[in-house]
Amino acid sequence: MGIRNGVKIWNKAISLALFILPYLSNGQETMKTSSPQNTSIMPLKGKFIPPAGKTLFLVGQDVGTIDGYLKDVSPSVAGFMIYTSTANTEGLTESADYGAGESNASHYTDNRKYDNTVLQLGLYMVDDLDNINNGKRDSNIEKIGKWIKSTKRPLYLRIGYEFDGSWNHYDPEAYVKAYRKIVDMFRKMKVENVAYVWASAGAGTYKKHPITDWYPGDDYVDWVGISVFRQFDSSLGTEADMKKLFDFAKTKNLPVGITESTPYGSKGGIPDAKWDSWFKKVFKLIEENDIRMFCYINANWDEQKMWKGQGWGDCRIQNNPKIKENWLKEIGKDRYLGMDKDLFRTLGFVK
Repeated sequence: MGIRNGVKIWNKAISLALFILPYLSNGQETMKTSSPQNTSIMPLKGKFIPPAGKTLFLVGQDVGTIDGYLKDVSPSVAGFMIYTSTANTEGLTESADYGAGESNASHYTDNRKYDNTVLQLGLYMVDDLDNINNGKRDSNIEKIGKWIKSTKRPLYLRIGYEFDGSWNHYDPEAYVKAYRKIVDMFRKMKVENVAYVWASAGAGTYKKHPITDWYPGDDYVDWVGISVFRQFDSSLGTEADMKKLFDFAKTKNLPVGITESTPYGSKGGIPDAKWDSWFKKVFKLIEENDIRMFCYINANWDEQKMWKGQGWGDCRIQNNPKIKENWLKEIGKDRYLGMDKDLFRTLGFVK
């Protein structure tokens, strides 16, 4: 064959190997990723993550709002977004209402119709960090952990959600300590059906701290979350704020979820113009950043005592036929995962 021909063949072999190597090193994540933004060949870290190009669709955030969506928009949702607190552990096994609609997770966990759904739980800790850190909330944390185990489904836990929002005024050091304590307690209790979500407001930061001041560490975070409300018109946060968070998630190789969202400013109902100014931009955001969870709050905020007069409006999709038609076309695409007997298997969760 000769040395020169041998070198040519060897060079061709190397070129071929370099071409196919990315496809061999990570079959599922790389082969299913066709959009140009998904260039990493490393699989994402974290738990209960849909495949690349797929997005869990959830609806929140109170019983009336969720049931209204299921009845008047579509029953095909992957799960529900609910709340509790370290101070009171309310809304898990019994109904509670603090002026923001009925909170009652058991309304869904006790209904066999929803056995194949996931939960996203917002854990409120405002003005309670010291109590958590000095042990006064240990029994409540244990109660929440036992309840999470009892759900027997993937649960995405937003510990101190919107940690960087000025309205929550979380001291970063105290927040990190409390976050880690909760995770450590759950691990000791062997609560395994939980993914830990570090959820940002995406709207500037309390006292202008860098967002990393609240980061509890790579061993304590499975997902990065963000609330999407008013960034597109820069009235509370900006698109640049969102990009910073997405870029940070990429450095950590973590999945991103839109863990709260609604078209703020829909007084009297969602106006037609909101489709272009908000909805289309959200769906574009999901596509361009391969966001793996999308939670929509389908509420009439103005009817709820806590939110009345704050400008949120009536964000129920079912009350605008044009918005509803466009919404169902978009959320009905193959990208969005709903209730399905194979959902847990898709997420890598085994009961």
